[in-house]
Amino acid sequence: MKLAVVGGGSTYTPELIDGFARLRDTLPITELVLVDPAADRLELVGGLARRIFARQGHDGKIVTTSDVDAGVEGADAVLLQLRVGGQAARNQDETWPLECGCVGQETTGAGGLAKALRTVPVVLDIAERVRRANPDAWIIDFTNPVGIVTRALLQAGHKAVGLCNVAIGFQRKFARLLDVAPSEVHLDHVGLNHLTWETGVRLGGPEGENVLPRLLAEHGEAVAEDLRLPLSVVDRLGVVPSYYLRYFYAHDEVVRELGSKPSRAAEVAAMEKELLAMYGDPALDEKPALLAKRGGAFYSEAAVDLAASLLGGGGSPYQVVNTSNNGTLPFLADDAVIEVQAAVGPSGPVPLPVAPLDPLFAGLIANVTAYEDLALEAALRGGRDRVFKALLAHPLVGQHAYADGLTDRLIAHNREHLAWA
Repeated sequence: MKLAVVGGGSTYTPELIDGFARLRDTLPITELVLVDPAADRLELVGGLARRIFARQGHDGKIVTTSDVDAGVEGADAVLLQLRVGGQAARNQDETWPLECGCVGQETTGAGGLAKALRTVPVVLDIAERVRRANPDAWIIDFTNPVGIVTRALLQAGHKAVGLCNVAIGFQRKFARLLDVAPSEVHLDHVGLNHLTWETGVRLGGPEGENVLPRLLAEHGEAVAEDLRLPLSVVDRLGVVPSYYLRYFYAHDEVVRELGSKPSRAAEVAAMEKELLAMYGDPALDEKPALLAKRGGAFYSEAAVDLAASLLGGGGSPYQVVNTSNNGTLPFLADDAVIEVQAAVGPSGPVPLPVAPLDPLFAGLIANVTAYEDLALEAALRGGRDRVFKALLAHPLVGQHAYADGLTDRLIAHNREHLAWA
């Protein structure tokens, strides 16, 4: 079995490698190709990846290359984890929206739109190369904004599934609080990427007992603390929102916080410098503890599980993925991309039925889906007016003066990545 990771020079990659090594019985990789244009980073990450495999007794071959076509040739699955513009572009995404009093964040709001505009054309080019090399290969997208990128891939006819680590993070957290194995926790997880709610927490599977009321009654403070929301808000919602919902539920508070400290991108850039120095140590043969602070917790387990199921192996029967709506949420178009529990197998994911949603949640999902429609149109066709309309539609922007100012800033900061600008 051959897998390729585009963006393999990321400092995230050792987390993925560690999962591939530990879970080799679930996903028996014979060849792993790390693809990245940054040759210096790639060799550091590739060297550590080989040492991790060797330490854990994995006999798979690890290859590094900057050539996408060569890297994906013959691959059974291709994982996308790229960042167009690197941390420098992310730093801009997180700062210039604050000038207009709006959240600066790399996956939602104006910053998220900027990332989508940079990313979608690049991902579609890579996907076409994958299709030419091996039309049967699955594309697993971990590249943000996952919902918009996955929709672009599916709309272009690619065999693609989007993946995020929010759900598996909640599963592991709830399992610890409930003192059960993670495999016993099934989430009623619904929404869009980075806009989701856990409306049920079931033990044993989709038909299991819903212990969410008990979880909140006994561990509400711990849950609310992780979300950085008041417990009273979580109790009134009666569900567990993704921590990304704080950008919506406490927007002005978050803007004040973000304006008073260095960006997360600046923190990550410093961390990456330290990590890459560690990766260059020939004695290091395991992922360093510092990597846990980089983000992406449990990404490797989720990626292995999904790839194993898509390639006919022993993955979990139900997994949270980003895939086409196809009637799952009746208030959205069939081709909208939603993030829900799905039965996953070699023919792809099939969303499980979702109970009717409270208008409080359904309304926001519909609103952000409309924004994503416009964002994808702007990413595919370009133009200032399309960018403006997408921003005007986003609930974190929504006013024409803000949308105008943010449009000008977005184009100014991303001109080198926007062919039409």
